[in-house]
Amino acid sequence: MERYAWKATVLPGKLEEYIQRHDNIWPEMKQVLTEAGIRNYTIWNVGNELFGYYECDSIDYAAKVQADSPVVDKWNEYMKDVMQMEMDPVTGAQPLMKQVFLFG
Repeated sequence: MERYAWKATVLPGKLEEYIQRHDNIWPEMKQVLTEAGIRNYTIWNVGNELFGYYECDSIDYAAKVQADSPVVDKWNEYMKDVMQMEMDPVTGAQPLMKQVFLFG
């Protein structure tokens, strides 16, 4: 199992809209995440900051499935008016955060 963590920023006044969109995530987006092998996906918030975390068998595979998906492109376009994401120019995904501590 590999772990992936990312961070982003919710635009001012847009947190409730961000939450609502995730409460109603598209079935086709869920399917892409499943096809990518992503599980235990959680997103956390403090202030305007977001922290996302998921587990998968292969970060490279999960990144490729998402990068090749027109559904992910459509989702990212849909979300850009409520959040700001830094994207890795190589993978097209949020830059992988470096793990610096693990207990257990």
